[in-house]
Amino acid sequence: MTTVEHLVPETNVLAIASHVVSGYVGNKIAAFVLQSLGCDVAALNTVQFSNHTGYRQWKGSKTTPEEITSLYEGLKKSHLAEFDMMLSGYIPGATAVEAVGHIARELNEKALPGRFFWVMDPVMGDNGSLYVAPDVVPEYRTLLHSADLILPNQFEAELLSETKITDLDSLTTAIQNLHDRYAVPHVVITSVSIPHLDHEPSTLSVVGSTMTSDRKARPFKIVFPAIDAYFSGTGDMFAALMVVRMREAVCAAPDAETLTKTASWISPDDVQPLDLPVARAAEKVLGSMHEVLTKTREAMVRELESKTEVMNGEMDDMMMHLIKSKAAELRLVRNPNCLRQPGTQFKARKM
Repeated sequence: MTTVEHLVPETNVLAIASHVVSGYVGNKIAAFVLQSLGCDVAALNTVQFSNHTGYRQWKGSKTTPEEITSLYEGLKKSHLAEFDMMLSGYIPGATAVEAVGHIARELNEKALPGRFFWVMDPVMGDNGSLYVAPDVVPEYRTLLHSADLILPNQFEAELLSETKITDLDSLTTAIQNLHDRYAVPHVVITSVSIPHLDHEPSTLSVVGSTMTSDRKARPFKIVFPAIDAYFSGTGDMFAALMVVRMREAVCAAPDAETLTKTASWISPDDVQPLDLPVARAAEKVLGSMHEVLTKTREAMVRELESKTEVMNGEMDDMMMHLIKSKAAELRLVRNPNCLRQPGTQFKARKM
């Protein structure tokens, strides 16, 4: 079987995201996923916490904007800042977001068309609530012009597009607004839970688009089963996988020789939504995601049963929460084949 490494050229990725000592979120996920799929990774950590904040207690510190800039300057000074792609995730505060934007723009300005690609996960909140300061939102809007692919969840897409998503029409409007206002080449909304008429309510959707030369959306959706559990770090895993799979899909496209030299890897206008590299990439990403999350849930159930039996009910609510949080950590290390060669397949559909 052909491996990912054979389909994707050598790829150097700058990953700017959070770091935890224990567990899997942010760069702990990104570095493992990207390296497992054959990429070299420079991980610039925006926070260093003992564990992710879902545990409700943690220790650690945030990286200041000055430190983010200084670390990047150190890479440049040592001639270690030659990157093909950049992935940005959680960034603490508006000034830090601005600092990361400066890095991305500098890398893009010194690259030939198609030779640098920025995947931005604009981490701001979920389920209707912000978990960053309000001034982070307008700062992200100022950076959208510079990003090649953005990966907001439904709430973040609403914030960036200034459109409330309640149905398919408003969803399409939100995507079109992102293309129109900010010229964002590629958009993938990573979790959409609005009602659909053509599939079961126990499913979720990923919805994406690549704009045409006149900024018209080419929307598609991918429907997949919902898993009845909550996991931290799923957005980080999706983003890291999209970095590799997008590059893979572009290199495998019929017009790859031209596309890889085209700014932001924007396909010609005659390429239909279901044939877009971003659609092909998202299909494969969701296969890996479904397999890893299914295996994580199975392991979580076993671990919780074991812990409950050992503790024999002698635990308070906080201890139970900590045990559940630990049991729900993504099972990445034990399942690398799910990342490399997922057997599960989901297909993009027309909107």
